[in-house]
Parts: sequence; structure tokens; C-alpha cells
Amino acid sequence: MRKFLQRLLSKRVSRIADKYSSRPDKDRIHRALTALYNKISSGQEKKGLLIPFDNADQKFIILSDQHKGARNGSDDFAFCEKNYLAALDYYNQANYHFISLGDSEELWENRIPAVAKHNVAGFEKEALFLQRNAFTKVFGNHDLDWDNNPLAGIELQKIYGQKVPIYEGVILRTIVNSRPLDIFLTHGHQGDELSDGNWFSKWFVANIWAPLQAYLSINPNTPAYEDHLKTDHNRFMYEWIAQQENIVLVTGHTHQPVFQSMTQMEGLYRKLAVAKEAKNETNAQLIELEIQKKKLKGQTLPDFTGYKPTYFNSGCCCFNDGDITGIEIASTNIRLVKWEYGNDKKGLPGRVLLDEASLVSLI
Repeated sequence: MRKFLQRLLSKRVSRIADKYSSRPDKDRIHRALTALYNKISSGQEKKGLLIPFDNADQKFIILSDQHKGARNGSDDFAFCEKNYLAALDYYNQANYHFISLGDSEELWENRIPAVAKHNVAGFEKEALFLQRNAFTKVFGNHDLDWDNNPLAGIELQKIYGQKVPIYEGVILRTIVNSRPLDIFLTHGHQGDELSDGNWFSKWFVANIWAPLQAYLSINPNTPAYEDHLKTDHNRFMYEWIAQQENIVLVTGHTHQPVFQSMTQMEGLYRKLAVAKEAKNETNAQLIELEIQKKKLKGQTLPDFTGYKPTYFNSGCCCFNDGDITGIEIASTNIRLVKWEYGNDKKGLPGRVLLDEASLVSLI
């Protein structure tokens, strides 16, 4: 019966969940981003951290949207956990600073003690960054309790063994080729009226979506390459950062990886145009084959040639194929990476570089 209902209801339930989980408003998003950036930039530490850094030496990994749950049927993170743990080992050993960019815990569907009980391994590895003073925790809409709950500080201290400040955003400030560059990071739910602390959305997820998801074992987070064109929310984010100077924006929230203002599919079309212009037929054919594997169906392609390369989205750590994606900043470069299970019999987690650009190219 359950398998029959999965086939019958999965797509319908996911569409309903999408309808009641997101309603981005362009003007609200732009006002919210401007206000938050100005507050952090002016030194209001309660809103967020301003971190000056040397882009040749210091390294950052940005992961978001883990949605750690309670290991029931609605826990989207469970299948990705081994990739996540392997990634944290890699980045801690390489002395990266870990920025957890919101929705790290799924607190719309679960209570904090249940999440803490079932995610001991992840919290222990995150605590290793904290012990090096290399861990920054940003809240999102699904873990807004970390900001709103008066007892959140006590709960976090129980989990990590020491106090953990919670921020709405971070600015990484550096100098590139004698010019200033701010990398502005926030979860990205701001300005979305169904996500920005909305009580009805939280009630719907906790009381309607979560029980259905648990029973039907639905994970709506399809692999990164299946999201071809940017969501409206990502487009609004891009349109805000396109108006700024010497600022790069990195968000999460939409679960859709974006690199230099484009999804992977959009990036392929831009690379195809470049290859054709250079009359590189071999490269063009290889790119066209890749596009055919992930072919867009019934969608009108925008012009990708005029994009400013200043918007990035870390994707998520709960894709239904077990992959996780993130943004690295290291060695004067910015990278989109994923961690996936190998194709061999052991299926061990491994890091895959999806895209890379120099920081100087962003100015």
C-alpha cells in the first residue's frame, strides 16, 4: 500500500509543499539584503561577523541546508551523512574555516533534543572546527529557533561543549589586486514571506508535510544537475548583487547550486557559446553531449552572456542521491564542489570539483 501511495502521491505532495514553503518577493528581498549588509558592514556584531582575511592563506568552506533530522522517514539528511562527515574531516585537516550557512538543523519538523540525539557524529566533527576558532554558525528559516528561542544558547552549549554565537550573516573582507572585495554570506530566506519566520509555513511543515513525508519516504531534493534554470528566488538574489560594486553574494535556502550567477546547465550553455565562437569544434561537441544528458524540456533559455559573475549558492547537503554541495574559498580562488559516493563496490565518499574561478575575475 505504501509503495502504491508513493507512486500516486509523491509528485502531488511535493508540489503542494513547494507552494506553501516559498513565496519570494523581489522588493522585500532587496530591502532585506541591503539592510543586513549595511548593519554587518557598520560593525553591528549582533547581526553578523565582519571577518577580514588574507585570500592567499586563509580558507573557507561554506555548507548549508543540511536539515539534520531525527532519522525518521522525513529526514532528508540521513542518506547524505557519510558524505558530510567525510567532507568535514577533509576540511578540518586542511585548516579550513567552516561557515554553516543556515538550515543546518531541521527544527520545523523536530525538537532540538531529538536532532541532537541522532546527529552526535556530525556535531562532534563540527565541534572540532569550533575548538580551532574556525566555526561560524548562521541561522536560516528552518533553524530560526537558534535565534528566537531564549534557551537556544543553553542547548547549543550542551551540543558543542562551549558557547556558540548565532548570526544572520557574515562578510568576508579581503583585498584583490589592490581593490577591496566583500564576500557577503547569508542563508537567503530574507524577504520570502512564507519562509522568513512565518508561523503558518512552520505549522504546515510540522503538521502536514512532515508526517506525509515520513510515511511516504519522500525527499524532494533532486540532484543538482536536474535544476536547470535558476529559481525565482535565486534570480532575485542575483538582481540585487548585480547592482552592487565589489561585493559577491553567497546564499543557500533554495537547494539549487549556483556558480558565478549560473546553474550548472546555464554554465554549460555559456561554455558552448564560447567554444563555438572560438571555433573549437571538439570542445563544443563534448559540451553538447553533456547538455543532451541533462536536456531542458520545454523551457525558454535566457541570454547567459550578460551575467555579472557575483552570485553563488551553496546548494544543499540533503540531495536524494546522497550528494552534498558547497562553496570553497581558498588559494585566491572560489570553487563549487560536491561530495558523492564512489561508483566502486565500497562507495566511499569523494570530493568532485564542479567549477572554479579566481577571486580577481569577480571584480
